[in-house]
This record gives sequence, C-alpha cells and structure tokens, in this order.
Amino acid sequence: MTLDKRPRCVKTDSSLYITTLGLRSHFAGIVAGMISAYENSPEQLVDNVIAKVWSACNNDINNMHHNALWTATALLISISGCTRKLLHVVAWSQVMLFTTKAMRTAVECWQWLTTSRPDLELQFLQEMFAAWQYTIDSRIGLFAKDIEQVSPLAVYEGCTLEPNPHFVKPHDVWVQYISEVVDNVKSCSQEKVEMLAMMLHRSLPMSVGTSDAFISRHIDAIGTRFRLLQCGLTLLQGDVLPKSLGKNILRERVYCACFDTFTTPVQCPTQRGSELRDDILALTKFWQTMHSDKKYLMASVIGDFDLQGGSLQTPSNTMYDHQLTISSLNELTVSSIGAVSGNSGTSQGWMNTVPLSSSATNTLNKRTANNLRMKRQNGNANQDLYVKDYIKKRILILDLLAVQIEFLSTWQNPANLSELNVPGEEMVASWKSKTVPDKSLRENTRLAWEISPALCVFLPVRLKNADCIVKEVCRMVRASPMVVSHIPEALQYLVTTETLLSDAPELVYMLTWARVTPVQALSYFSRQYPPHPISAQYAVRVLASYPADAVLFYIPQLVQTLRHDTMGYVLEFIKSISLRSQVVAHQLIWNMKTNMYIDEEMQHKDTALYDTLDTLTNAIVDCLSGPAKKFYEREFDFFSKITDISGKIRPFPKGPERKHACLEALSKIEVQAGCYLPSNPEAMVIDIDYNSGTPMQSAAKAPYLARFRVRKCGINELEQTAMAISNQQTSGNTGQFVDSSSMMGLDTWQAAIFKVGDDVRQDMLALQVISIFKNVFQQVGLDLFLFPYRVVATAPGCGVIECVPNAKSRDQLGRQTDYGMYEYFIKTYGDENTKEFQNARRNFVRSMAAYSVIGFLLQIKDRHNGNIMLDTDGHIIHIDFGFMFESSPGGNLGFEPDIKLTDEMVMVMGGKIDAPPFRWFTELCVQAYLAVRPYKEAIISLVSLMLDTGLPCFRGQTIKLLRARFAPQSTDREAAVYMMSVIHKSFLNFRTIAYDYLQLYQNQIPC
Repeated sequence: MTLDKRPRCVKTDSSLYITTLGLRSHFAGIVAGMISAYENSPEQLVDNVIAKVWSACNNDINNMHHNALWTATALLISISGCTRKLLHVVAWSQVMLFTTKAMRTAVECWQWLTTSRPDLELQFLQEMFAAWQYTIDSRIGLFAKDIEQVSPLAVYEGCTLEPNPHFVKPHDVWVQYISEVVDNVKSCSQEKVEMLAMMLHRSLPMSVGTSDAFISRHIDAIGTRFRLLQCGLTLLQGDVLPKSLGKNILRERVYCACFDTFTTPVQCPTQRGSELRDDILALTKFWQTMHSDKKYLMASVIGDFDLQGGSLQTPSNTMYDHQLTISSLNELTVSSIGAVSGNSGTSQGWMNTVPLSSSATNTLNKRTANNLRMKRQNGNANQDLYVKDYIKKRILILDLLAVQIEFLSTWQNPANLSELNVPGEEMVASWKSKTVPDKSLRENTRLAWEISPALCVFLPVRLKNADCIVKEVCRMVRASPMVVSHIPEALQYLVTTETLLSDAPELVYMLTWARVTPVQALSYFSRQYPPHPISAQYAVRVLASYPADAVLFYIPQLVQTLRHDTMGYVLEFIKSISLRSQVVAHQLIWNMKTNMYIDEEMQHKDTALYDTLDTLTNAIVDCLSGPAKKFYEREFDFFSKITDISGKIRPFPKGPERKHACLEALSKIEVQAGCYLPSNPEAMVIDIDYNSGTPMQSAAKAPYLARFRVRKCGINELEQTAMAISNQQTSGNTGQFVDSSSMMGLDTWQAAIFKVGDDVRQDMLALQVISIFKNVFQQVGLDLFLFPYRVVATAPGCGVIECVPNAKSRDQLGRQTDYGMYEYFIKTYGDENTKEFQNARRNFVRSMAAYSVIGFLLQIKDRHNGNIMLDTDGHIIHIDFGFMFESSPGGNLGFEPDIKLTDEMVMVMGGKIDAPPFRWFTELCVQAYLAVRPYKEAIISLVSLMLDTGLPCFRGQTIKLLRARFAPQSTDREAAVYMMSVIHKSFLNFRTIAYDYLQLYQNQIPC
C-alpha cells in the first residue's frame, strides 16, 4: 500500500501510528486470554465486554471507554462471523459519550476493524452511518442549534460575552475518518460509495439561509462543514457516481450547504494556532476542488436533470422523517440504493425518503425551474441551462470562499509571512485579485437573491469595494422587504435617506422589522437620517424592547436625539424609561442638566435643547412618588454634598491648607443608606474613607479625590434595595437594609475624582467607544485588555471620574524611581526569564495592542506620561481624552504620530521590531483592527449623535476621517497591511520623543 493511501494518522503522525500498532497487539493479547477463559460461555464474554463499554459511556469516563472499546474491537476481530450487537457498540459508543477523546478512540478502532475484517466493512458502515444519523436527529455537535449571541452593542446586566463555539471537534474527527473512507472506497466499492452518498443526502439539506440552520453556521464549525462538503464534491467528480438524478441532487445539496455558510454576518475565528491553519487548509482544498468542478459541469457528464415530468417536489407521504434505525439501514439493499442512481428501472428507492428541501430557499430557484419547463415544452434539452446555472453558482461560491479564506489567512498570518502561508493560498489570491466588471457583480447579486435573500443581504459586507452591489441589494430589498424583515442587517438597505425623503410606500414594513441595535435605532434621530414618523416609531419600539440598563449605556446619545425629535417620540420614551428604572432616571437628569448650557460657567444656554431639557427634567421629577421620590432626593442630596466640597476648598491655597480643608469638609458628610456614586450605579456606598480626601493639582478649579467603601451588587438589586430602604425610612427604620444579608455583593474600596470646571463629555464619548471595543474583543475571544473606567457628567463643567485601581501614571513612576519603564519592569518583576516578568510583559503587550488601535482610530492625542498609567500586573492604561479626533495640542497641529511607541515601550516588548513579543503586538493590533471593522457604522453613528454638542474634538471632517481610518473599501489583507504601516510609521517616531521632551520642559513631566 502506498503512503498516500494509508490512514491520515500514518501520514501526519508516525509516533501515533506506532502507538496504535502497540495498542492493537496489546488488546489482541488480552482478548485472546479472555476467549480462552470464557471458552464455554462466549455469549457471556460478549455481554460483559459490551456492558463495560456502555458503563464507561454512562459514567462519562474517557479512559475507561478507551480500554473497553479497544477490548470490544479486538473481540469482534477475533471471533468468526458477525456479532451484530458487538458491532453495534463499536460503531455507536462514541455518540453516547461524544467527546473528542472518545471519537479518536473510536476512529482508531474502526481503522483496525476495517483492515483486519474487510468482510464486516459493509455492515460496519451501515451501523456507523446510523450513529451519524443519530447525531443529526439529536442536534448535537455539527448539527446543534446555533445560540443567539449577545450583541456587543446591546450589553445588559448579567449577560455573557464570549465566543460560545459549538462542540464540533468530535464531528471533525469523524468527518476526517469519513474522508479517508471516501478516498479508499471511491475506486473499489460501488456499494460503499452509494452508502456514502446516502449519508451525505441525509446530512446536507437543500435550504439556504433558514432561521434554524441544519448545520451550524458558527465560525468554529466552518472547517468541519467544508471537510464534509469536500467528501461530497469528491464523490461527484468523475465516474464514482453514475449519471443520475441522485447525483445531480447531491451536487445541489453541496452547493446549498456551501452558500448557507455565508448567510450570517462576518465572524472572527475562535480557532487558534494549528486548528485555524487546518481549517484554512480545508477551505483552500475545497476551493481548489470547486474550481476544478467546471469540467464536471458538462451536459455529457451530468445527464438528464428531469424528474419524471419536471417536478422538483417529492411526494409528501414518502418524505424522510429523520428517524433512522439500525434495522431500517439493514433493509437498504444495493438494488434500492441504485434505484435512483440509474441502476434500476424503478423510481422507488431510498432517495424518495430524503426531502429535497425544507424551504424554498435553495439554489434551484424558481427562474431556473420555470426556464426548464419552458425548454421542455419547446422540445429542447435542458442540460445546457442547468450547466450554465451551476457555472454561475460555482463562480459565486469561489468568490465568497476566496474572501473567507483571505480573512482567516490574514487573521492567522497578519504579517503575511511566507513561511506561514497555506499551500494553495496563492491560487486563491490570484482568483480574488481579478477585476470583475460591475455588470457581473450585479448579476451575482441577483443570483444570490434568487438563491437566498439572506445570502444576498450579507453580500456587500463580504464582497467589498463594490457600490453597485449595495445599490442592487437596496433595489431588491425595496421590491420584496417582507422576505428579509427577520434580518436586522437588511434594514439599512430599505431605510435610506432617499426612501425617507421620498416617503417610499415600502417604509411601512419597517414597523414589523426585527430589532436592530440601540445605537442604530438612535441614529434615526440624528444627522444621518431625515426625520420620518415611521422610522421614529420603529426606533422607539426597538429601544423599548431592550432592558433599561442596556439603554443606560447610550444616555449621552439619547439626550442628544431630542435635537432631532420633531414629533416627540423620544420625549415620551424618556419619560417611559424613567418610570421603568430609577437609576436610568437619575442618569438622565444628570446628563440633561449637563447639556442645558454650552459653557462650563452656565452663562450661555443651548438654545436648541434648554427648554426641552428643562421641561423634561421637571416632568421626570414630578412623576416620581413614594419610595422612588425618596430614593431620588436621598441620592441627589448625598451627591450634592460630595460635589460641594470643591467649592468649599477652592478659597484655600494649594498645599496643606487645602488638604486640611478637604478632610474637614469630607468628615462632615454622613453616609446615607441606599446611595451610589454616579459613575458606579451598580455599587451601593456603605462607607467613606474620611482620610482619603486629596485635592488635585489644579489651583483654580479645586477637583479632589476621595475613597468610598462600596458593595457591588448590580443595578437591578441596587434599585430594589434602595427602594426598600425608602420604604423603611418612611416607617422609621433607617438603614436596616444596608447591613442585611439579603443584599449580596463584593465589598471593595472605590476611589473617584470629583471635577468642577472641566467638561468631561469628551472623555465619556471616548470611554463609550473603548467599552464597545472591549465587548467586541470579549465576544470574539481576543486576548486583549482594556479598562474603560467610568466618567459621568453631572452638571455643566462638573463630573465624576472613576479611578483606575492599583495603577500609577508613568509620570509618577518616573518621579519615584528615576528610571525607565524597562528598568521598572526588571526591578518590579525580576529578570526577563522569570515567570513574573513574562506575565507582566504579556499583560503589557495585550493592553498596548488594544489601546494602540483605539488611539489610532479615535486619534487620541496629548499622550504624555501623565496620561499613561501602569497597573501592578503590567497593563498599560490610557486616561484623559481631552484631545482626540480633530483636536490636538498646539493649535490642532496633529503633531503626535498615530500610536505612541517609545523606545522604553519597545524595550519591554523585546527591543526590536522583529522580536517575538513585538511581533505578537503587531499581530494583536491587526486582529483587533479586523475585529472592530464590522462595527464601523455603529461607532460612526455613536459619534455622529454627539456632533451637535459643540465639543472641541469636532471640527467639520470628523466622520469622514473616522470612516477613512476603518478602510471600508479595503479587503481584509489590505486592511492588515494598512494597520501594519501605521505601526511601522509610529515605531520610535521622532515626533513622539519630541512631544515628551516638550512636556518635560513645559510641565516638568518626566520622559
């Protein structure tokens, strides 16, 4: 036997092969002894061995299953004939346990069985395919239902943001074995080929883009899916399967399953390392096989597509009911299998038990079917039309797959290193680089719509750099909005400036559309869209459908939408949500007070908002009653006393006198039960550190810092407890609930800075974006670190800033230690080879990459060492976002580079641009950039909603420049190259050094 025909384990892992041979010899010897011992009762031996296998499965013990299954396989090989129940347990046990280890054990045993007992192979395949069918019916592994994920743009209390991949690894091992079976039997056993075809018919539905996916669309399952499709395409190509209707329908199923992959938004891979590379290899191999499928799409090869009169529907009484048993598989004879394959004159057989489609959305679209009927009526052959139709679909599949392969390859190899390239990648890249005329793009878009509207909706985000695709999708969505109204992402193609201004009749469908994210709903009350009653009603309905704490995140934008709320919908929604959540009501009041004036001294009213906000604030307060009223009064009284300290200490000169005045004023404040800091509404204040009052450096504005003992319990529980305290206060039992065990949570010290005279709304916006980025990174499983500390504006020029725990600014470290960052790491964590240093460096790189991408996209400036912090774990944390977007120090010169990469930072990351830690930093930057690009419109909407605030960072070109930094028209590889160029231009840039020296001379901030 040649090497390429040996099992995959032989070709990829010789040590595993030797181990497997040893196991075969070991268990063959054990079974030989057992047979000798049970010579008079062989049935009892079989029953005992089977019982041990099922016991291991029932108790979920992998090691026990390993030994029991090897023993069962050795026994099955050793005894003559076919012991069916023993064969059954060998083929089925891995389904009952369904772990990766159990599946690997099963595959090793199957390989032994089929090589040692070829007479049992046909019966074994029947049993194995029945076990496979069980996984389909049970919806496990590859066939598990996709779980709806929480949007990073709509996070609420208690939700979990994680990749949440499906457990498909057992199926992946299984599919790899099936592919080996395909390679081994396609040229020697027609019976086994027919059985494999049957398995594929029952595994691949003829539906595309249905709401309940038959095969998981999660990115973690993409490699397994295409390995399975590779098996189907391998059987289809050549003379393995005879010309028949069954063969044509199998091709239809393969094409449908391929298209179905692309009916979801772009997903970042959760696979890492060799797993991701293997999946890329699987996709590339399938792409190459699909590329060669053209020569098999010929009329002479395909044969007649007619189904006895042209109907593509199977009789309902013979449709497969997804219930497959061992006995039914045993009844499948070669003649019945061959009935649909052209080996029998009858049309009855197993093919009639498999549904052609559970949905009308398959690639055999109505246009093709109608054209086929017309051809038949005219007496013409229909094969040519069939061939042309599939050649078009093949091209669309190749285009979509090429984009997917490029994205995964870019993620796996951001620097495009030749040694990490996947074989065949150049061929895919060459195909993708070809110029496609607009006419062909429009035809592909129409074809995608005919295959599945869901496929068409996601076409623009996959095939970038094609405005004609967007226009075509808009046209088709407007023509048939109901077929995509369940897809939130499709709404952008129905609701445009053009349709809103023209009051298009199809806008009425918007009222029943699936809900979009809160930020997209808010965008309908911004400069991005003209006002319209339908879009306003829809937006308010969407906002009302989310938990109040999900809307809490967007309060700055919600208040700004009042500028464009010409019909009063937002006004009523704010009143409504204020009744749903007391914390939201408080935060709204603080934000509305902040936005009544355009200056910090409250001398100039915001003429567009003042009257509305003043009336609305009074209306919210007037609606409060009972416990809610007491909660409001208690919270605002407590916070007012805290902020008034700034005014009391301002007359005192900086130094000991102001410090003493601050401590004295703080000592007079009593903790009130059921209060919280505006920056941390999820934690109740239970104590004050009266020795913590520390005036900040500013002489004129007198901000100060104080520490509070807080109990983190969550917004909902805080509200319930605070309202209960209000009831207790009414009855005279003040404070009873604060110390009660009913309020669960972690007690911790929380420091906060209370600013007066500074507009912190710009910091709020930057930290909103940072929070969204953190959510995105968590959901895709990127190993990055961000700390979006909370900032809340409570009045014009006033605000509360959450302090970063266990951290000091680089400025403070420089003054305390008088040595650089790298030396600080050595002194703090030890030599480079120590575990502590490696962990600290790892944390530094993870945080450095995340903040570098954010700093570039938001153009955050003034990055001197006073605005950069290091925590005790080695994370770098950026603070103070007074200059960003179009504003920068020195008269908006934009002097600083896009990313701050100083010599000391580079030293911590290896000292050279090609050092492994720095290469990891660049890879993380590229991956972070690729991960946030799909959310560019949400970030742009978030910023657009704040344009009318008059913040200094907005100077007319903000949105245009922000959009350009996301490189929306670039491919994923081009975007990676762009991000790499930003890093290289910033690397040890002289302007970074010059700016640090400028800060040293002007403000005495150490370099």
